[in-house]
Amino acid sequence: MQKLTQKLSEKNINIEFIGLMASLMAIVALSIDALLPALPDIASDLNVHDPTQNQKLITMIFLGLGFGQLIFGPLSDSFGRKPIIYTGFTIFVLASILCVTTNSFEWMVVGRIFQGVGLSAPRTISIAMIRDTYRGDFMAQVMSFVTMIFILVPVVAPTIGQLMITFFDWHSIFNLNLIYGCLVIFWFWKKQPETLAREKRIKLSPKLFLNGTREFFRYKDAVAYTFVSGLITGSFMVYLSTSQQIFEEQYHTAELFPYIFASLAISIGFSTFFNSALVLKFGMKRLATVSTIGFSVISLLFVLIFHSGVNPPLAVLVPFFGLQFFAIGFIFGNLRSMAMEPIGHIAGIGAAINGFISTIMAVPIANYIGSFVNDSVLPLFIGFSISGVLSLVLMYMVRHIKHPEPEA
Repeated sequence: MQKLTQKLSEKNINIEFIGLMASLMAIVALSIDALLPALPDIASDLNVHDPTQNQKLITMIFLGLGFGQLIFGPLSDSFGRKPIIYTGFTIFVLASILCVTTNSFEWMVVGRIFQGVGLSAPRTISIAMIRDTYRGDFMAQVMSFVTMIFILVPVVAPTIGQLMITFFDWHSIFNLNLIYGCLVIFWFWKKQPETLAREKRIKLSPKLFLNGTREFFRYKDAVAYTFVSGLITGSFMVYLSTSQQIFEEQYHTAELFPYIFASLAISIGFSTFFNSALVLKFGMKRLATVSTIGFSVISLLFVLIFHSGVNPPLAVLVPFFGLQFFAIGFIFGNLRSMAMEPIGHIAGIGAAINGFISTIMAVPIANYIGSFVNDSVLPLFIGFSISGVLSLVLMYMVRHIKHPEPEA
């Protein structure tokens, strides 16, 4: 760790900035992953008898994340990054109170959607702040460091959630999220300067979003990498929303679920760490392409071997998941940077559109594939396979594209 800190200092990378951006993103991860062990308890308390309905408490927060970005991204280009993050966090607090106080599953889903709307501000604008500060493969390296720290939250979140419901109940998980979020926002207020200078802000007008959208779609590679992000995120979201169901109901390993989830999250953490070390040498496009090939091949291999639909032993399934997520770490570590690289002049709107499209693609993909994950994991890997192959096609189509001159 000391060598890593020294290396970052030599490259003039602000270590506290990386930690703060990762912490902002981690509010999202904690709000999703810590709740996974509590899904059966929530369903029992709110009289939900169909286990597939529990998935909505995970997927619907992503729906809110997608739509919220369309609002907060453009506003951050006009008013600056920090005020919009405060606004989003306020919405998150109010939505969390709704989730804790409601006795209705439908209102719980509404609360999760608005949690996502509020969290879209720190999630999206932290990426815009990174783009404000860095660019190119150097930006991809910083993004990898941020992702690597951010991954620590999914490693421990299910275990934290399990501890909370063991000693208290599922309401305490929402309270813990609020406490953590307040601490991070205080740190952000105290230590992080505004990254968007006043002279670079875009005047708010009815045409702001329209012009920004038109400018975004002029960059075909940014659009293609956004679609790839939607495909990969969608397939990964299926795992997030069904993992509790798979390990607790199909494999009857409820007590091992937090540890399995943590070990798979660590595999993503390792790959993002390696990505941060390799990206300046090999470039983000090459690493992302090779990783997507690996992701596709592993998925297709699983489908080929276990096409009957009979679940393999847990000792076989977990390594397959581990290899998949190791590849995903490289893909996620570079995709956002690849999409944001040509649109730095509209970073707020660009990050918003990128996040909106990828999330709005991901939610129906996750809901559709997840509806088939009842007594077999095969549909999950079929979804991985299709998403991976389509991603490779898109990446191949834009491999030699040239950027137009910016208009905005």
